[in-house]
Amino acid sequence: MIDTVAWVCLADGRVLGTRTRGRELFYIPGGKRRPGESDTDTLFREVREEVAVDLLPGTVEHFGTYEAEADGHGADVLVRMACYTAEHRGVPVASAEIEEVRWLEYADRDLTAPVDRAVFDDLKAAGRLV
Repeated sequence: MIDTVAWVCLADGRVLGTRTRGRELFYIPGGKRRPGESDTDTLFREVREEVAVDLLPGTVEHFGTYEAEADGHGADVLVRMACYTAEHRGVPVASAEIEEVRWLEYADRDLTAPVDRAVFDDLKAAGRLV
């Protein structure tokens, strides 16, 4: 099991997606927890590294936790992704290993990793994703 945390950032019915250099699929911004890190510690660090924005601590809310096959690791490896929403300061841009940042609609669902697709389905069902 790969333990990750992700930031679900919505704007105008679209969700922020990132594509790592050399990869084809988009991912919701976030990443793996370091030993001893809390969800929020991981969330703040990963979002800062990947899209160069600061999340506002008092605005963090758990959105849901999802599990699916880990992209690129074979059928026997799962990823668990704890997702959070939060307000932020700054404009998301590609940073560090991120090659591309894109605002994704539900029609882009198949361009994302398997675990992200479940988030897309929930956002669409809630009327929050065009």
